[in-house]
Amino acid sequence: MDLARWIKRHAAFSPDRPAIRFENEVLTYGALADEVETAAGRLRALGIRPGDVVGYLGFNSPLLLVLLFACARLQAILTPLNWRLAAPEHARILRDSAPRAVIVEPAFFEHARELRASMPGMAWIAAGQAPSDWQAWTALATAPGLGAEAAATDAPLVLCYTSGSTGVPKGVVLTQGALFWNAVNSTHMHDLTSADRILTTLPMFHVGGLNILTTPALHAGATVVLHAKFDAGAAIEAIERERITLAVLVPAQLSAMMEHPRWETADLSSLRVITTGSTIVPAAFVHRIHARGLRIIQIYGSTETCPIAAYQRVDDSERTAGAAGLPALHCDIRIVDFGGADVAAGVDGEILVRGPNVMRGYWNLPKASAEALRDGWYHSGDVGHLDAEGYLHVVARKTEMIISGGENIYPAEIENVLMECPDIADASVVGRADPRWGEAVIAVVVLCPGVCMNEQQVLALLDGRIARYKRPREVRFMEALPRTALGKVMKDKLRAAVVSADVE
Repeated sequence: MDLARWIKRHAAFSPDRPAIRFENEVLTYGALADEVETAAGRLRALGIRPGDVVGYLGFNSPLLLVLLFACARLQAILTPLNWRLAAPEHARILRDSAPRAVIVEPAFFEHARELRASMPGMAWIAAGQAPSDWQAWTALATAPGLGAEAAATDAPLVLCYTSGSTGVPKGVVLTQGALFWNAVNSTHMHDLTSADRILTTLPMFHVGGLNILTTPALHAGATVVLHAKFDAGAAIEAIERERITLAVLVPAQLSAMMEHPRWETADLSSLRVITTGSTIVPAAFVHRIHARGLRIIQIYGSTETCPIAAYQRVDDSERTAGAAGLPALHCDIRIVDFGGADVAAGVDGEILVRGPNVMRGYWNLPKASAEALRDGWYHSGDVGHLDAEGYLHVVARKTEMIISGGENIYPAEIENVLMECPDIADASVVGRADPRWGEAVIAVVVLCPGVCMNEQQVLALLDGRIARYKRPREVRFMEALPRTALGKVMKDKLRAAVVSADVE
């Protein structure tokens, strides 16, 4: 049955149990079920039918989750837009996904005006108090005739965009079944029950924020304490006040919390476990968390795996610190060499994942889908190995990807913009290790003969073109980039040059 059944069944069993706590509001399972049904009726009145796309632009809010389950009810597809992106980046995604309707939170009305003017064929709906020239979400009529839930586990439900190595966003298609099996994996990973209280601070436009704990919690009948955005002090306060038992916090968030004045004295004893991931997590970082009297487990996955593919469980977390965990309960993992042959334990190779939580494919990209999904396995492009006990160790994430503060950044996106400048002869972007953010983005630029530009002038080229979190923290100037005989930039040599310059 469709995933909206989760909410309907919990409403029948425990209508007064809190499902979502957000700011000063509490949405019970009974109220959430009513909201989902109302939202499904409104979407249907807008003309949303099976297979249609609905966009959402806003911070974390209960409405995003209501829309997710309403889309499940209609066999429609939700695209949660990354609110950190610049308008041109949103435009590319919207043109590719072609949603019939886009629901926009008040903080983004001005940002969306230009987008709305350039895409009149879409219905633009204002959540919250609507300006006079917008349709208001709460004022929409509801269409009757939804009928009983349909058997729709293979129906696409989430279209989540992630940038590829070419710098062009790719839409990952996740089915209702993928979210269900991901929830089952999460339940095993966390020993998740209806008694748990979940803190969600990661943005839910990422599958990490949406699917590591949030949707699994609603499958289990637990309570989700939802924050619109992450704030270190607010997160610490919520753990203490709400007696949070489970939370997903990436290393950059944890670093910010550990630097907060309340970290050492706050009562965090309710936390059964913290889940972390999104980047390679060193054992020393894990031991710092354990020294605070807390327990932390790691997860490995990607947007394409919904994301749970491998994880630790709490009993083995300290002993196996630095490992990403064992293959998930309903996943298989292989490590293969460049020829596709399995390698021995301890030998690095490409990480392959198989399971019912893996994506259906990339939206409108059959060639890329066929390349990533071969013989039933998702080819991640990540490098790692399995140890003698079967634990996965991730050695390097996707070849070109930079992970800074838990956000995936692909150099090609930045390089493409820089190379549009006629004064720049060549440009490349690499990551440099950073103790706070995991990696810092560094742009290396070669200027045309006779041209003078400084760092601020180069960075100004990116204003309004890419999200601020993707902006390089530094610009380095070189006379020429190191390249192979075939003209490919030698990224490893370039990174070494950047590090060497830092040392000098």
